[in-house]
Amino acid sequence: MAIGLFLLAGIWWVFEVIPIGVTSIMIGVTQAAFFIRPAQEAFAAFADSSVLFILGSLMLGLAFTKSGLTNRIAFKMLTVVGQNPKKILLGTFVITAGLTHFMAHTAVAATMFPVLVIILKMYQDDVTEPSKFGQALFIGMAYTAGAGSLATMLGAARGPVAVSFFGEFTGNEVTFLEYSYAMAPFGWAMVFIIWLLMAFVIFKPEKNEIEGLKEKAAETYSKLGPLTAKEYFVMFLALSVITVLALQNFIPALAELNRAVPILIATILMFLTGLFTVEDLEKEVPWNIVLLFAGAMSMGIALWETGAAEWMAIKWLAMFDGAPWIVFILAIGFLVIVLTNFIMNVAAIAITLPVALVIAGYLGLNPHMILWVSLSAAGLPFLLLIGAAPNAIAYQSRQFTTMKFFMTGIPFTLIYLAVLVLFTVVIWPIMGINPLLN
Repeated sequence: MAIGLFLLAGIWWVFEVIPIGVTSIMIGVTQAAFFIRPAQEAFAAFADSSVLFILGSLMLGLAFTKSGLTNRIAFKMLTVVGQNPKKILLGTFVITAGLTHFMAHTAVAATMFPVLVIILKMYQDDVTEPSKFGQALFIGMAYTAGAGSLATMLGAARGPVAVSFFGEFTGNEVTFLEYSYAMAPFGWAMVFIIWLLMAFVIFKPEKNEIEGLKEKAAETYSKLGPLTAKEYFVMFLALSVITVLALQNFIPALAELNRAVPILIATILMFLTGLFTVEDLEKEVPWNIVLLFAGAMSMGIALWETGAAEWMAIKWLAMFDGAPWIVFILAIGFLVIVLTNFIMNVAAIAITLPVALVIAGYLGLNPHMILWVSLSAAGLPFLLLIGAAPNAIAYQSRQFTTMKFFMTGIPFTLIYLAVLVLFTVVIWPIMGINPLLN
């Protein structure tokens, strides 16, 4: 029954049968009505700490807009990258990916979203009218937020969780630097591939140049004047949150602190200082997106607790027991990237990695290779909005439908598998990460 609900929810999300947030409510109701899980458990995920972290990230992005920092960042970037839409896309993608090295990709997407709205406004007057440039801008931001977050353990929770699972099952510890050494090249390779395809193939911008953009951006930036007290305050809060989350990887005393706590404290301070009002909470927060992730959490936990997800993972990977090692590697990558589109990437890792490590032992595969393959797939949910918070945040732009996002993700998923083969066979072995045990 959990698998049936899983398929039903996926179809409703892709085709937008009803608003995506309402589909999430349906997930909780169906679990309770058909006794898949008790109502108390089915709806508990709607207030899960991960959902609250997404809410806090959205509020942090809103703070950048309300304080004026968004305008400052947007116009400064435009004065640097110039008037060519393709270069503008490259600039936004590099900044997005770079920021995810130090802060959660959800917070990065929430921060970048209003910046991209301003950039799109400079490109076209009607920001709600879909354009190829707008689709490339927002879908590309979502994709590169995921790709960039692969580079360090700070970009998403999946990294520390996967390393912890790996240590428990193999007895091998993976350091912060070892992690980045293996994953940063893969993440940045995907960033530039995403840019090339977005800018030159799939969503080639309608204009070759936005005349007068650089001069207008420079003029507007100069009129902003020096940083205001509000801007300094928001910068201080953002840096404080990033610092606390980063130090969790190095200071044991902070390790048990839930990651939602620092960002929610920052949100409370914004209300206490008057930066936010109750009207902002009611009108500016995209509750449809918050509900989307609440339902996705509930769905993922249902698949986990009923054993449905583990059953799918075992059945799928067992089909490739005895197959050539490269086929098994592709099977892992495909399974994780499908699962992570429907459930939390942390859950996808937790479900797949133990099964894959056991089977890999019989095939003589390097367990580290299994770890890197699983992580690479978990960070690139190209198909569904629920796959990652940046996907859903990008959806607020109204530049694309859920079906458009899904169809765009199909070729990118296939390209990911091709890049995975390249890294597994060529690049990682050159770096000293061999697929097979000696």
